Amino acid sequence: MIRLKEVGKVYQTDAASTWAVGSVSLSIANGEFVSLVGPSGCGKSTLLNMIAGFLAPSAGSIEVDGQPISGQIHPGLGYVFQKDTLLPWYTVHKNVALGLRFRSVPEARIRSRVAELLEMGHLTEFAGAYPHQLSGGMRRRVALLMSLAVEPRIVLMDEPFGALDTHTKTHLHRELIEIWRKLGQTVVLVTHDLDEAITLSDRVVVLSSPPSKVLLDERIELPHPRDVFTVRQSEQFLRHFRSIWSVLGQQFRAAA
Repeated sequence: MIRLKEVGKVYQTDAASTWAVGSVSLSIANGEFVSLVGPSGCGKSTLLNMIAGFLAPSAGSIEVDGQPISGQIHPGLGYVFQKDTLLPWYTVHKNVALGLRFRSVPEARIRSRVAELLEMGHLTEFAGAYPHQLSGGMRRRVALLMSLAVEPRIVLMDEPFGALDTHTKTHLHRELIEIWRKLGQTVVLVTHDLDEAITLSDRVVVLSSPPSKVLLDERIELPHPRDVFTVRQSEQFLRHFRSIWSVLGQQFRAAA
């Protein structure tokens, strides 16, 4: 589904050239959930934005569905940003329907699709509420549903839960796993939270300090369905945490 071959990104100023991403090669299969972790400034979000087509790579190549991505946005893409992009003057229903209206989907189909998504996100009773009337967790759910409404084959997520408390975040993890298993999209998540990465993912990819490269690509051997409230207590979870932290912790120490 997604293939990166020796992808690099350099930012040029009058004074110097800075390689944010050095050389990253990575393949992600259809339907996989992959998390990118690494020290701050290692280019995780930059990589995500290059996969999306928001940025062009300075070196290497990116393919999605066998087609090169270079500065254009893949039509089957959904993107969940660090901050929610809800329109404050729209209700929950209207926000979730926004992408469908841009695509001129018939009104009857919009109503049925939005109703289906709101039920999936446990937000049916809040369909007529405005963003300022929602909790932070509810806003994040609406933002996710906005991306899912247009039925993307790929969902890119840039630290979508970073600002939330642990209790809210854990509940959203449960809902995200449920939605992903039901819809089967390919998901790439950028996160600073190693617990989150292991809980959600099929694979966790550790990037080095810039100019970044892949240091570890670990398959998470935790069976589905996963109970997000108990999985962290399992010995297999702890083995994955220790294995990944042994690499990630070195990068944090080096950055410090």
